[in-house]
Amino acid sequence: MTTPRYLIALAFACAALSAAHAADAASNWTDKCAKCHGQDGKGDTKMGRKLSISDMTDAKVQSTFTDEDAFNAMKRGLADNKGKTTMKAIEGLSDEDMKALVPYVRSLKK
Repeated sequence: MTTPRYLIALAFACAALSAAHAADAASNWTDKCAKCHGQDGKGDTKMGRKLSISDMTDAKVQSTFTDEDAFNAMKRGLADNKGKTTMKAIEGLSDEDMKALVPYVRSLKK
């Protein structure tokens, strides 16, 4: 039995959309996150060191938050136990863009 052409076309279209979404997440990381978190996610930037940003490549660090926690941090920002802002909410990205950043952050884990 042969696979119908429309199913093959649909599979290629889905793969292309998935690749474009991944490229958008990488671009959004560079534009919105890398200044503090670093391009590699280690937080070894001037701002990252100042804010004591966690190393997102560390599996132990990543095990301390859920995907929902990551999304909420992007959407609402983070504050310490005294209420001081430790991470501003990401401005200029849709919820979908922020959701796409979550697997990107997960991919930084070594």
